[in-house]
Amino acid sequence: MPSLKTLRASVTEPRSPAFDATLRLAAVGLRSASAMLTRLSHRLVRPAVRSRQTVPQLEFYSEAGAPEGALYLDGQLVGWVAGVKRL
Repeated sequence: MPSLKTLRASVTEPRSPAFDATLRLAAVGLRSASAMLTRLSHRLVRPAVRSRQTVPQLEFYSEAGAPEGALYLDGQLVGWVAGVKRL
C-alpha cells in the first residue's frame, strides 16, 4: 500500500509529454463524439407539440332576422342554398 509521502510525490511530479499528448487526443476524441451525437439527436428529434387539426364546422342560423339559406363554414359565409326560405 503506497504511503501518503509517495502519493504526494507522484502528484507533484511533472507529467511526461506522451501523457499530455494522450490527454489531448482523448479530449479531441470526446469532443468529436459529442458533436456527432448532438447532430444526430437534432436529426432524430420529433416536434414536441403538434398542432391539432380541427374538423370544419358547417353552421346555419335559425334565429329571427338571420339570412335565410346562408351557410357558414367556421364562422365565415361560404354560400347560399338556392331556393331555401327557412332552415
